[in-house]
Amino acid sequence: MPTDTSMPSELIYGLHDRPAPMTSMLAALQHVLAAFVGIITPPLIIGSALGLGTHLPYLISMALLVSGIGTFIQARRPFGIGAGMICLQGTSFAFLGAVLSAGFIVKQRGGSPEDILAMIFGVCFFGALVQIVLSRFIGQLQRVITPLVTGIVITLIGVSLIKVGITDLGGGFNAPDFGAPGNLALGAFVLVVIILLNRSTTTWLRLSAIIIGLAVGSLAAWFSGKLVIQPLPDLPLISVPVPFKFGFAFDWTAFLPVALIYLISTLETVGDLTANCMLSRQPISGPSYIERLKGGVLGDGVSCMLAATFSAFPNTTFAQNNGVIQLTGVASRYVGLYIGVVLMLLGLLPMIGAVLQQIPKPVLGGATLVMFGSVAAAGVRILAQSPLDRRNMLIIATSFGVGLGVAAQPQLLHRMPQLVQNLFDSAITSGGVTALIMCLLLPEPKHSGEVSTQRLENEPV
Repeated sequence: MPTDTSMPSELIYGLHDRPAPMTSMLAALQHVLAAFVGIITPPLIIGSALGLGTHLPYLISMALLVSGIGTFIQARRPFGIGAGMICLQGTSFAFLGAVLSAGFIVKQRGGSPEDILAMIFGVCFFGALVQIVLSRFIGQLQRVITPLVTGIVITLIGVSLIKVGITDLGGGFNAPDFGAPGNLALGAFVLVVIILLNRSTTTWLRLSAIIIGLAVGSLAAWFSGKLVIQPLPDLPLISVPVPFKFGFAFDWTAFLPVALIYLISTLETVGDLTANCMLSRQPISGPSYIERLKGGVLGDGVSCMLAATFSAFPNTTFAQNNGVIQLTGVASRYVGLYIGVVLMLLGLLPMIGAVLQQIPKPVLGGATLVMFGSVAAAGVRILAQSPLDRRNMLIIATSFGVGLGVAAQPQLLHRMPQLVQNLFDSAITSGGVTALIMCLLLPEPKHSGEVSTQRLENEPV
């Protein structure tokens, strides 16, 4: 993540430059292409697992709409809310486990899809307050929110979600033909297409690799009979946002895991914002840096609260869009305003969600496998920036051991109280909390801060 100021990577447009409208729109479209699949995939996964098929088009529309509003706020920074940079807001994969857990609690009680959504959005609404409050104390939390903890959390998020991607590649949860050679071949085909496009020297192909992979994979599925196009439902031309459309419910058992993920998401956001500052040639220390972090985390919290209000799942600052800044040399925050407007327009058209709902699971799995693997790789990259001394290696080893151990043996906590199970039955929460506690309890060598600073200043992106 750190950038070398001597690199020939001078920005074409700096943070406060105003590119021409056409240039801004072209740069904005590249960001939208890079993030589009990431925004709509969590609603697709959650809707499939919880049986919310009839509501999926609306949920996808709201995910895009709220992502646009959040991105606009982050770039515009009204009343100090937002980082004042290109911080594309998208549906967070980190919340999948906690959101699904809340949904299954209601489903096991015999609740309807509307009851499930009322509970999910109710606990997510109050959970957003955790991130809003934490944003006011970012400066004081620097001892805990370190690159080491951030790297561990992001790596665990990626590794945990790989299971979701590989399940879809096989055909989806409880699919009668799970693991069929046709499913595996289709998912592998999409995976290969995305890899090859990512190796292209053409920037547009690299940025559009996942979109093209999904399109080509869906076409192959249609030819092979895996995709049977269903008639589109009778949907309105414009999807009108309705606050708390499905009602509002709350349960402490469902809330606590979600609140903990908001804490973890804050750690992830700080890492992404720091990388964005480096790429945008902004300070990564001092008062202005802390103020930018406070505004960015606050923007995330406000975006999440808006998401819960308008039936979208929690948002976060997307890391993959930092790569777009580096590739294009465009860091202008005014481009963020264009991105926000484009996403809002896409969200107002529910027919998009209805079409995307028909993407076969193996095709979706082939694409998400790359995305989730990229998240894990980003976490490893952050870990590489920390000095790997004996203390840090011990924290990494223990956090991964606890987190991945719990994920590998789900029955480990089955004799514990239900609240403990809901809080720590995922690699992200158990491993993330382990990393936080160990960083607080184990004394840091006096020289480590100097080493870390040198690496931040000298290592290339």
